[in-house]
Amino acid sequence: MIQQLNEDLRILKNSLLYKEFICEREEILRHKWIESEKAGQDIGFEKALLDWVIKYRSAWRKNRQPKCAGPELEDHSN
Repeated sequence: MIQQLNEDLRILKNSLLYKEFICEREEILRHKWIESEKAGQDIGFEKALLDWVIKYRSAWRKNRQPKCAGPELEDHSN
């Protein structure tokens, strides 16, 4: 049972979806810190998340550096 859980966790952590999630979360946390500094108080994760998604997510996805998720996530939507 534990061996299967470890294998499942390994597969998850190596998945492109998980790596993409981690990269996006790092950007949201960075945005939260910047906006909290501007506000002089913690704005909270939910507010930072919504603000970042509305203002920056689209451009971030289009222009992000491949260092985070790797070249496997090239945009093939054309």
